[in-house]
Amino acid sequence: MGAAPAPSGPAVESDERGPGRAHWLRVARETADDLATDAVARDQAGKPPFDEVSRLRESGLLTLLVPAELGGGGADWAEAYAVVREIAAADGAIGQLLGCHYFMSWSARFFAEPALAARLQRRSAAEQWCWGGGLARQEPALMLTKDTRGYVLNGRQSYAAGVLVADRLAVRAVRAGTGEPLVLVVDPAVAGVVVDGDADPFGQRLAAGGSAEFDAVPVAAADVLGSLSADEDVLSPLTALVSPVGRLLSVQLRLGMAEGVLAEAREYSRTGHSHWHPDWPAGTPQDPQVLTAYGELTVLTRSASALADQACQAVRGGLAEGEDLTYEEYAEISVLVAMAEAAASKAAQESTARALDIIGARSASARLGFDRFWRNARTHTLYEPVGHRLRDVGDYFLNGAHPPFVLPV
Repeated sequence: MGAAPAPSGPAVESDERGPGRAHWLRVARETADDLATDAVARDQAGKPPFDEVSRLRESGLLTLLVPAELGGGGADWAEAYAVVREIAAADGAIGQLLGCHYFMSWSARFFAEPALAARLQRRSAAEQWCWGGGLARQEPALMLTKDTRGYVLNGRQSYAAGVLVADRLAVRAVRAGTGEPLVLVVDPAVAGVVVDGDADPFGQRLAAGGSAEFDAVPVAAADVLGSLSADEDVLSPLTALVSPVGRLLSVQLRLGMAEGVLAEAREYSRTGHSHWHPDWPAGTPQDPQVLTAYGELTVLTRSASALADQACQAVRGGLAEGEDLTYEEYAEISVLVAMAEAAASKAAQESTARALDIIGARSASARLGFDRFWRNARTHTLYEPVGHRLRDVGDYFLNGAHPPFVLPV
């Protein structure tokens, strides 16, 4: 891969017990280079990404966020964000798959008691689980009903990433009778779970999204991690931080797509143009319109990157505060992440669309695969629109209103 137009995330130190930031960035770049070699062919084939998950597993990236003492990489969220962004620059769908894995596998740290979270993470690292699912609210909700054996789960929902290749699912369900929303861990291999790749999106085809149907699936009490109630007497500011933590993954994903398409377009502008029309000046590296377009998109992407770095530092600071975090501090972090989401969304959509114009009619070639960047970015931004995020930012700026607790799709 060519060098991305901006650094992959803020330069912060990692957990000293793990290999360190430099190691994980090197591993991410090597894995991204590997994914880039056949990205076009894999996107066009559209097969469930079992091979890609194997590459992530072999690289050690699946256990990145698990504490070193539990058998993982001992990294923190700043490193996870940088890794997702690097992978997304090569393959946006695999970047989303990996981001979903990080968020779902970390959910136990947010919602479960420490001993239960530690047991889950230790086993996840030992068996190198890939996680999928989603915690966003959907209707009709999955229903968790108590019976003599514990609980049973019923219902059907769709998820944007991970379900087709997951070893464990983290899902949202409501408790029958009370309606309390809960986080559950489900083994998709148990009887009663049927996973279906029925989404058939035009982009993010390798993110392994699909639907999962649960028919009287047994759920042990230890598989109920905790409550998703947004009431302040239930959801502490620290637990509420799960929302901006997850949404910042989407920011990194979008920035990775923007940087990836600009890097590939730049490489093609430098080396590929002469193979088509060597005597035609339009679209060449000397074309003033091309230079202006690259300048505008570089500024747009770098600006979004700077805002994402601020949001990353704020999230990291909120996690470090722990139980001392206040609701006002949480609101400020959430609003900053919302600003980064809006900026990264614009950077991704404009870069992936305008790169096609820069290259011109040649970008229509399926062999070159430039369209995959636009399809991937557009699909993701349809799942995660930013209009409501901008309203939240405006309401906070004007009225001091705290943004609602919203989990990523």
